[in-house]
Amino acid sequence: MRLVVESYFALLKVLIALLLAGMVVLVFGNVVLRYAFNQGLTASEELSRLFFVWLIFLGAVVALRERGHIGVDTLLRHLPRPAAKACLALSGALALLAIWLLLKGSVEQAMINLDVASPAVGFPMALLYGAGIAFAVPAALIILADLVRLLLGRAGPGELILVRDSEELAGPDAPHAARKG
Repeated sequence: MRLVVESYFALLKVLIALLLAGMVVLVFGNVVLRYAFNQGLTASEELSRLFFVWLIFLGAVVALRERGHIGVDTLLRHLPRPAAKACLALSGALALLAIWLLLKGSVEQAMINLDVASPAVGFPMALLYGAGIAFAVPAALIILADLVRLLLGRAGPGELILVRDSEELAGPDAPHAARKG
């Protein structure tokens, strides 16, 4: 199972890189065409917007798994372990509620826009809203897995803090860490 999960996230990272490369080619190519040849690609803006939306949502899934989202953990660090677990369980439940609302809205919008074609390229506008679905499903699974581990007591003390400051990631040679010690 771990191999499937690791392969999925490796595929997501490749897809994110391809979307970013596609955006760069489309936007840069359009700029060159406009300034050098007084021409432009009609589809460039529309495709780069679609790529950007998918890149953001897929990147959010990867960041969620790697605990790379911004967070404030000041309160959690000062709470006793049971209270910190309760706060994390509450925040996980609220996150699942928000993800459910996003999923529900994305599915509804995708269904409404299934037959609506984009103006320049003509792809179904449901593709744009599909990015919300592509985020919500794996994000809910990640948060559910974290909640189950938390509630079953399988989360170690260091795992209760779901975010890490950049100074913590930098190691002992970081300027801010040197001032602390």
